Amino acid sequence: MRSLRHAFTLVEILIVVVILGILASIVVPQFSKAVSDSSETATFDQLGKVRRAVTYYYAVNSAWPPVAAGNGTWGPLIGNYMRETPANFWVPGSKSKEIVIGALADTAYQMNYGWIYDYNTGDVWAGGFDLYDNPLPRP
Repeated sequence: MRSLRHAFTLVEILIVVVILGILASIVVPQFSKAVSDSSETATFDQLGKVRRAVTYYYAVNSAWPPVAAGNGTWGPLIGNYMRETPANFWVPGSKSKEIVIGALADTAYQMNYGWIYDYNTGDVWAGGFDLYDNPLPRP
């Protein structure tokens, strides 16, 4: 007696590989967009927390908080008004917690600092975001 072997032909396997390739080309860009959207949303959330902490500090102390330039140097805001140092997820790497003193938001995307603080007005901006809190395009 002859045994029957059921196996896929080369053509059937190639068709499956082509279909999987097409599906992957559709799905992969969606994942990269999701990662970009999540870092934008997380940064916007952190910005709101920092602004609320600065406003609350001003309401309690009648002065803007003494924030210094540096890596996570939020001074009395940490512990009393914020649980932890906020990170700007739109700026990758170790610079995401870096603070600079300035009077305006960014006009072009940069990767040198995560936050901009104006100690004269108490304004805070996320690095890599414009004056209206819109993310600037990454290069």
